[in-house]
Order: sequence, then structure tokens, then C-alpha cells
Amino acid sequence: MAQQGIQLDEAKFCCSICLDLLKDPVAIPCGHSYCMSCIKSCWDEEDQKKIHSCPQCRQTFTPRPVLVKNTMLAELVEELKKTGLQAAPPDHWYAGPGDVACDFCTGRKVKAIKSCLVCPASYCEQHLQSHYDEPPLKKHKLVEATMKLQENICSRHDEVMKIFCRTDQQCICYLCSMDEHKGHDIVSAAAERTERQQKIQQRIQNREKDVKVLQQEVKAINLSADKAVEDSEKNFTELVRLIEKRSSDVKEQIRSQQKAEASRAEELQEKLKQEIAELEQLSHTEDHTHFLHNYPSLSRLSESTDSPGTNIRPLRYFEDVTAAVSEARDKLQGILTEEWPKISWTVTQMDVLLPKPEPKTRAEFLQYSCQITLDPNTADRRLPLSERNRKATCMREEQLYSSHPDRFTERYQVLSREGLTGRCYWEVEWSGTAVSIAVSYKDIGRTGTYNECRFGFNDKSWALDCYNNNYKFIHNNIKTLIPVPRSSRVGVYLDHRAGILSFYSVSESMTLLHRVQTTFTQPLHPGFWFRYYYGDTVELCKLK
Repeated sequence: MAQQGIQLDEAKFCCSICLDLLKDPVAIPCGHSYCMSCIKSCWDEEDQKKIHSCPQCRQTFTPRPVLVKNTMLAELVEELKKTGLQAAPPDHWYAGPGDVACDFCTGRKVKAIKSCLVCPASYCEQHLQSHYDEPPLKKHKLVEATMKLQENICSRHDEVMKIFCRTDQQCICYLCSMDEHKGHDIVSAAAERTERQQKIQQRIQNREKDVKVLQQEVKAINLSADKAVEDSEKNFTELVRLIEKRSSDVKEQIRSQQKAEASRAEELQEKLKQEIAELEQLSHTEDHTHFLHNYPSLSRLSESTDSPGTNIRPLRYFEDVTAAVSEARDKLQGILTEEWPKISWTVTQMDVLLPKPEPKTRAEFLQYSCQITLDPNTADRRLPLSERNRKATCMREEQLYSSHPDRFTERYQVLSREGLTGRCYWEVEWSGTAVSIAVSYKDIGRTGTYNECRFGFNDKSWALDCYNNNYKFIHNNIKTLIPVPRSSRVGVYLDHRAGILSFYSVSESMTLLHRVQTTFTQPLHPGFWFRYYYGDTVELCKLK
């Protein structure tokens, strides 16, 4: 009961405006007391009304009273602070689950408003005051109240970790810097924070630029897509109109020809009917002299009139027109069928995302590994395939391959079944004297001159020639010598959309042999070439 009485008495020393212990207390004419700053701010807002009132009893004062610090009340409040007593705070001021509690409150703890990284401890507003008043404590680093203060304490020496070891990339205390981190590259944690903060700011600026670029790209995509749809609709509409016009023209021509031919037939029909009537009339006359006298004129009439029975050939009428239109339809369907994949592929190739960094380690490359098999229909007859069409060997004996339009017939070459787009990686194991590891468009020549069908000697293929201990890159008949030691395993990395093709020597590390930056217009097919050395082999490796 005594404790409760103390709390009730202490409540009288709270400012009714800020609900905290009075600071620089002043008493106004009505007798109520407030913090000087609180009542001053309250009356500043009432200056325009020319009337000032007490926030508790609403008594008004004119003119504005002069505020004078109540020295006796101020001393009493300071005594209360020194004894550690204070007015009971409202319930919502106390720390609950998930709140940071003041380390210096006894009994029911109040919520902490700041944590000190130097002490280290968390403080409520009352216990924090010494950090504002005492000169040695003013230098301490205060942060928003946090439960993670223990992370700042060295578990080994129980000291605050104010130092950062760049050698080991970790925060340490000053005792660590003189012990196991002695001789390391160390700086203050604040200095390291400043440097990394600058990097973060730079990264934020870069990302903000990227966001703006992507916003512009989205706008450009929408405009370009709208225009493409509009132009495509216009082109297809014109194509439909052209077909409709040709349909109307054919219909009009058929009807015109139908009318002309029917009119000719009807005219001949009338002539024949007239002849029949005259013949019947003459054949029924009983006067022999009259019959013989008129017969010659009837004979001449019959000779001058075409006889359908002898002169009209078997008719197909307009079936030929139907056949011609059907043929035109089939040709148009063929063109649309042939061109559609190109149109569709062109649409899907658009990529506005910022380019991803090229892999550096083999593990990163293997993320893009793909399964590739060789196409038997493309293999030269001296290249038998094995290992489920992943291995090719150059042999003297010709294989019993069937004829196929995709088969290479003048170069010892083979292409893969798969056409690659996107990001892909594969590895090749080769042995022998001279082979070529290549990628090519599918429409590369199968016969003809060296430049028409040999990998690397045209603008449709890119090849890495492996000859004895030398490497040589070839594209469009331009050769680049690569002076590096021979490796039996070669890795090939393709980023189709970015236009990147890279060849690597694969051992314990990845050694770049050659890198191409270009624009690919079709899917790429991996392929191999052999230089007449029988027994040479090339195999697509299984990658996990």
C-alpha cells in the first residue's frame, strides 16, 4: 500500500502534455504546472487567437503570461530522478513480447528507445538521460533499440567489436587484433562500413539506372509491339483483300466465259433444230421431183453447220480452273508454312533484360549443360556414329547410310539433331590428329565448294580447329591462331540471345580459347569435321 501511495504522489510530478516527468517546470496563473517547452509550444499555437488557456482547466489568460521556472519544483523532480523513483508510466510504455526492454529498469521493465553500442545496453528514456548529460557518455554510439547487441560482443574476449579484419572478412575486438589477427589488414568497423556504404550507394544508383533503362525498354517494347501488330494486321489484311479480289476476278471470268459458251451452244442448238425441221419436212413430201430438186440445198446446209456429234471433243468444262485455284492455294499454304517458323522464331528472340554475367567456373557453366545427340541423316558415309549417337569416328570404310538431302557428301562432317538457342553449355572429348569442333546454321550447304559446306569457311558456321598441338578459330574463311597447349576436352558456351560463343580448354580450370561476339539469326547446331585421318574420334560428353 505504501508503494502505491508513492506512485500516486509521483504522478503529480508528470506533465499532462508530454506525460513525462516535468522538465524545467513552470506554474501558470491557475496553479497547474507543465514543462516549460510543452506549455510554450501549446501557447505558441494559440498566439493568433490572442487568448491563452490552461490545457487542464481551460482558464484563459490575457495577455499571455510570462513563464518563469519553478525552482523548488525543479529541485524536487531532480531528487526524484536521483532516487530512481518516477511516476508510474502508462501501460503501453512497458515492454511486452517482441519489445526491447530497458536493461536498467527494476521490476516491470519499460520499453527501450535506444541501444548503446559501446556499453552495450538498451535504455528507456529516463535511463538514457545520462548519455545526453554526462560528457564521457555523450561520445557513445546510440542506435535504435535492438535485441542484437550481443552480436557486437566478441564471444572470446567479451569486448565490443569495433574493428574489421579485411583479411578474414569479419568483425573483431581490439584484443583479437593483437592476437590471432595480428599482422592482418584491419580497419575500424566504421571505416569499413563507410566504404561498403559507398559501394551500396553506387549499386543503388546503378540499379536505379537499370530500372530507368528497363522502364524505357518496356515503353519501347509496347510501342514496337503495337506497331508490329498494326503492321502485321495491315499486311495480312492486304493479303486477304488480294485473295478476295483474285477470287472475285476468277468468279467474274468464269461467269463471263460461262455466258459466252452457253450462248454459242444455244445458237448452234437453234441452227440444228432448224435443220432437223427442214429435213423432216422434205423427208415427208410425196413428190419425188420436189424431193430431188431440194435435196442439194439441204446437203450444202448440213455441210456448213458443225455437227456436235463429230466436232465437239469431250468437255471438262471448268474443272481445270478448280485445279489451277487449288494449286495456287497449295503453293500459298506452302509459303506460309515455310515462313511461319521464321516469323515465330524472330518474335521469341527479343530479349530486353540486362545481360547476365558470363559463367567463370566449371560449376557455373554446368548449370547450363544440355543434352545433344548427332543426327545420322547428316553424317558423311565415312563417319559411323556410336554411344547412342554422341560419338563419331573417321573410318576408311563407307557406311551403308541411305540417301538423304541433309547428308554431307563431300566433307567428313556431321551435325546435331538439336538446334540451340538461349544459354547452353556442352563439352567435347576428342582424340587423334585433326578435328574441328563447330556450330552451324542448319541450312549450311551439304555439297559444293569448300567454302559452301566446310565448317568455318562461310558466314553460316563457326569452328575451332584442333590440329596436333595447335588451335585455330575459323569463321567466314578468316583464321585466328590460338597459341595455347592442347587439351583433349573442349567446353563450348553459347548465349544465343546475347550473341556470345566461347570455346574453353577444360582441365582443373577453365581456360578461354576464343570468344565470339556477334548476332545469331537462326538456331545453332553443334557439329564436327574430320581431316581424313582415320581413327580420329570426337564425342559429346555426358555432363552431370
